[in-house]
Amino acid sequence: MPSPTSLEFIPPRLDGRVLAGARRLLPLWLHRAGLRSVRVEDMERLQAAMEAFQGGRSRLLLAFRHPSLDDPAVMAHLLWVELARAGRPGSEGERRFRPRPHAQFLYDRGIPLWAGAPVGWLLSHLGGCSTQRSKLDLPALRTARALLLDGSYPFAVAPEGSTNGHNEVISPLEPGVAQLALWTADDLARAGRPEATTLLPIGLQYSFITPVWPAIERLLRELETEAGLPPTPDRSLEPQRLYVRLYSLAVVILTRMENFYRDAYHQPLPKAPDATPASNNSDFGARLSRLMEAALQVAERALAVEGRGDVNERCRRLEQAGWDRLYPASGTATPLAASALERGLASRLAEQTAQQLWHMRLVESFVAVSGSYVKDDPSQERFADSLLILWDTLCRIRGGKPERRPRLGVRRAQIRIGEAIAVAPRLAAYRADRRSAVANLTADLQREMEGLIVPSGDGGGGGGG
Repeated sequence: MPSPTSLEFIPPRLDGRVLAGARRLLPLWLHRAGLRSVRVEDMERLQAAMEAFQGGRSRLLLAFRHPSLDDPAVMAHLLWVELARAGRPGSEGERRFRPRPHAQFLYDRGIPLWAGAPVGWLLSHLGGCSTQRSKLDLPALRTARALLLDGSYPFAVAPEGSTNGHNEVISPLEPGVAQLALWTADDLARAGRPEATTLLPIGLQYSFITPVWPAIERLLRELETEAGLPPTPDRSLEPQRLYVRLYSLAVVILTRMENFYRDAYHQPLPKAPDATPASNNSDFGARLSRLMEAALQVAERALAVEGRGDVNERCRRLEQAGWDRLYPASGTATPLAASALERGLASRLAEQTAQQLWHMRLVESFVAVSGSYVKDDPSQERFADSLLILWDTLCRIRGGKPERRPRLGVRRAQIRIGEAIAVAPRLAAYRADRRSAVANLTADLQREMEGLIVPSGDGGGGGGG
C-alpha cells in the first residue's frame, strides 16, 4: 500500500475473503446510513445483462448515478443481494449466477486521503481501481481497460465523477465512461472476439420513508442560528413558509460570502441590496455564479492554474495542482534529511495549498445549485438536499468535516435500471471521429440517466407533509 504522502496508483487486489466479509457486513453498513429498504425497478434488464456477461456474449459496463456518499452501499446491495436473489434456482430450476454477482470499479484516489488508509485498503481488496480524475491517469486507464476486456466481473463507474448533493439533478457527465466503452468495443473487434459491449445506465434516488418536516425545521433553525440570524417564532412546517426561511438563509450566506471575497480578496463583486425579497430569487443564480467565479480565481491565481473550461474542469485542474504540491512525485518531495528550514518551508507551502483548495471545495458544493430547485418542487427530499448543501458550506467555513452530515430520517433507496446501450454499432463513427463519437455517447447516456429520475411529487418522495 502506498504511503499516506504518496498519490501513487492503488491497483485492485480483489480478495474473496474481504468480499465475503463485506457481504456479511452490508446490512450494518446500510443501517448506519439510515437506509431501511431498497427498491429495484426493471431488474430483468440487469439480470439479462449479467446473464449475457457470464455467458461470454458481452462485456458489461455499469454506469450509475452518484447523488450521495451512500451510493456504493446501495450498488453493493443491488449486486450482492437483489441480483443474486434474482439468479437463484426456483421451482423451474433457473440458473444461478456463477460467480456470485459483483463488480469491479473506479474510485477517486482522493477518497483514502479524507476517509483514511483503511478505506483505501478495503476499496482495493474489493476490486477497486483508484483514479485521479483531474489528469490523464494512465495506470488507472490501462487497468480499467484490461478489466473491461478480460475481467471476471462487470465494471462499474459513476460518470458524474463526484456527488452533487441533488437527488433529482444530474451533473454533466464526464466523457471517461463513454471512452472506456468505445475502447472496449474497439479492442474486442480488433482482437476478433465476438462479445458485444453493453453500457447499462443505473439510476439511484433516495426518499424518506416517513415525514421528516420537523427534522427539516430543526436543522433550518440550527443553520439560521449559526449564520447569525435572529431566532424566529415561526415553527410552521408548511412548505411555502419553510421555503421563505430557507431562501432567506441562503441569501444571508451568499451575501456574507460575497463580502468576504470582495473585502479579503479584492474580488470585483457588487454589494448586494440591503434587503432581498424572500419570494424573488431571479438574481440568486447570477449572484452565485459570480461568487463561484471569484472563489475559483482566488485559488487559480494562488496555484498558478489557467482558468479555462467549465466549473467542473476548473475544479479538477485546481485539485490536481494542489495534489502535485501536497503529494509530489518521487524524487521531488522534501527529503527526510532536509534542514529544519527546508522542512518548515515545505510545511508552510502545504498549509497554504490546503487553504487554496478550500476555495475550490466551496465551489464544488454549489456546482449544481440553481436557486429554483426547491421552489420548483417543495418536497421534503428537495428541502433536505438544499439544507444539507448549506450545512456543508457552513461546515467547510468553520473547518469541519462535511462527510459527517446529519441524518434527517430513515430513507429508502430507489434503483431504476435503464435501457442497455449497445456500443459496437458506434464503432464506425468512433474510428472516423473519436472526439465526436465519445461526445455523442456521453450525451445519449446523459439523457438516459436523466430519464431514470422520478420527481418527488410523482412517487419519488416520502409520505406526509
